[in-house]
Amino acid sequence: VCLRSLVDSFLLSCCICSDFFRDPVVLKCAHSFCGACLQRFWAQNSSRECPLCRRKSSVGDPPLNIVLRNVVELYSKQRSEREVVEKSASRCSLHGEKILLFCIEDQEPICVVCLTAKKRRNHQLCPVEEAVQDKKKDLRASLILLKEKLEKFTKVKQEFEETAKHIKSQSQQTEKRIKEEFEKLHQFLREEEEARLSVLREEEVQKSKRMKDEIENISQQVSTLAQCSLQYPKLPSGALIDVTKHLGSLRFKVWEKMLEIVQYTPVTLDLNTAHPWLSVSDDLTSLRDTGVKQQLPDNPERFTHYVNVLGSEGFNSGKRSWEVTVGDKPEWDVGVVKGSAMRRGKFTCSPQNGFWVIGLRNGDEYKAFTSPSTRLRVKWKPRRIRVQLDYDRGEVSFFNPADMSLIYTFKDRFTGTLFPVFSPCVNNKGSNTGALKICPVRLSVTAESDRVLIYQ
Repeated sequence: VCLRSLVDSFLLSCCICSDFFRDPVVLKCAHSFCGACLQRFWAQNSSRECPLCRRKSSVGDPPLNIVLRNVVELYSKQRSEREVVEKSASRCSLHGEKILLFCIEDQEPICVVCLTAKKRRNHQLCPVEEAVQDKKKDLRASLILLKEKLEKFTKVKQEFEETAKHIKSQSQQTEKRIKEEFEKLHQFLREEEEARLSVLREEEVQKSKRMKDEIENISQQVSTLAQCSLQYPKLPSGALIDVTKHLGSLRFKVWEKMLEIVQYTPVTLDLNTAHPWLSVSDDLTSLRDTGVKQQLPDNPERFTHYVNVLGSEGFNSGKRSWEVTVGDKPEWDVGVVKGSAMRRGKFTCSPQNGFWVIGLRNGDEYKAFTSPSTRLRVKWKPRRIRVQLDYDRGEVSFFNPADMSLIYTFKDRFTGTLFPVFSPCVNNKGSNTGALKICPVRLSVTAESDRVLIYQ
């Protein structure tokens, strides 16, 4: 018995009956089984799932795996021939005697004559059948490990395939959203173009009519030149099209007007970090707990236990601030987190673990998640929370924007990149509905003599 033959027989065996494939069929997931075994499995389980990966199979009989059937038949034939050769070769090549013993120290089978050799004096021996059984046990253990590894690799492969599908879906959805956003901009530009052309046409009509009236008036005066003395007519001021009004800084004026339809948020959410229960809006500024787990890739950036999501941009210097609408939600968390902090499994939310966060519990319990947590007092319930990060000074402060009253300040020494973090907390049977929303910032443009300034 050799490892290769055991592996070959394992790979050519049906996982249902553990015997060599008989009339094997193949499913869409690429797993193969004996045709009769698969039909019995489906009949007993009342479903058409793959016994290995549980993927649904389409209606109808799966096709015969002709290549696998031929391989099994060829292997069986070769094994039979090999067994005949092995029987003839079960005698000692040196002495021609039947091999009955196994030398444990030399790890080789021997005959009784080999036993008398000087080099094997005091060697530990055992019957060859016993050695075969021991080797079989070792090989079975190795085979089990190989099977476990195969199952793990199969599972990982399936996860990679699902991730590839998700990447394709993400790309299609993102492309759709990009086209929708640009169509809004195109529509704005089309409408703005038409409005400006309409103003130009109106000015042309008015000034053309004025010129026509002037021409008619001159014609009438020409007919009376012999009867009276008249002053020569002059071209009126402002008779021409005001080209500068229509073309002067046209792109800037359109862009300035475009700011009225453009929303800017200082933080947008990173979908790839969102817990599978979270639903994030199309514009990446709002999130809520749906209570329904979405089928998303288990990528390393994603939170797997706490319903958190990070902002897409990290900070490692300077000052930043943003506001979050929390409304009347009885529970929520907002703050900043170190990029290298834990995201998978359970952990304690505290500065020691890279979290500088405050939150609300049970509708009236405001907390700073220190270790242990710090109970906070507020004058009245804020509907918005302003987060203000001063990285260089090592401060994260939280305010009520209604009166800019300070709620709490963390003081620490920051290293690495910090990201905004948000959690609407678990929506337990409809008791914590509503979304957290990052507030937009209105932009304004001021033109000075030598530059243009944009203010938030």
